[in-house]
Amino acid sequence: MPVLPGAEPFRHDGGEVGVLLCHGFTGSPQSLRPWAEYLAERGLTVALPLLPGHGTRWEDMQVTGWQDWYAEVDRELRALSERCRQVFVFGLSMGGALSLRLAAKHGDAISGLVLVNPGNKVHGLAAYALPVVRHLLPSTKGVANDIAREGSTEIGYDRVPLHAAHSLRNFFRLVDADLPQVTQPLLLLHSPQDHVVPPADSARILSRVSSTDVEEILLEQSYHVATLDHDAERIFDESHSFIGRLAPSVGKKKGSTSGG
Repeated sequence: MPVLPGAEPFRHDGGEVGVLLCHGFTGSPQSLRPWAEYLAERGLTVALPLLPGHGTRWEDMQVTGWQDWYAEVDRELRALSERCRQVFVFGLSMGGALSLRLAAKHGDAISGLVLVNPGNKVHGLAAYALPVVRHLLPSTKGVANDIAREGSTEIGYDRVPLHAAHSLRNFFRLVDADLPQVTQPLLLLHSPQDHVVPPADSARILSRVSSTDVEEILLEQSYHVATLDHDAERIFDESHSFIGRLAPSVGKKKGSTSGG
């Protein structure tokens, strides 16, 4: 199946500091494209892959699971690590969970994490019904496009494939168990008004990671897809400052010296 226009992956070869961006469940790179381009314009090497089963039609996602999505970001991380001195991992929603799994497994290979409305659990009755319902119904109503900003649209599926949702539920449990192994500096930004992922998920993550360098920022003007919402520029700026603090070479002009 052809990729939906705008949902293509994005890559940019920049300097010795790299950023891997992970998009969300049933979403696409489009939700993070402005963020990726912002970082690329500031000289960073950027990788924003399209996760398997995403960016085409929801039926294609039905035959994929967390192992496929994680394998893609793991491969991208290894490729970035080969060409960059330092690598940061950013994630939105399920992409936040993928980022946390990478951090738990790769340790010092990752210099820091920036998470936006990260998911940690499938909530409500749906979580208990999924193991059975997924064999009876192929899909349910989609979760894409939760954005407060008028005129801003997310390219994502209008249906949630239930086999994939069941896999996501299992993945969240796995990541939750991994959280104490996460030690990297962490910047977590989340929206109090999020109609997809409740604030409890961010609170749970913050309470369980072993990171000591942690900052939490509330995105008061945005819903779930905050990277396309009113707080987008703040996310971009804060994440770039976060990298600059941990990778001092970022932000320096080429040819400048430590004293200039």
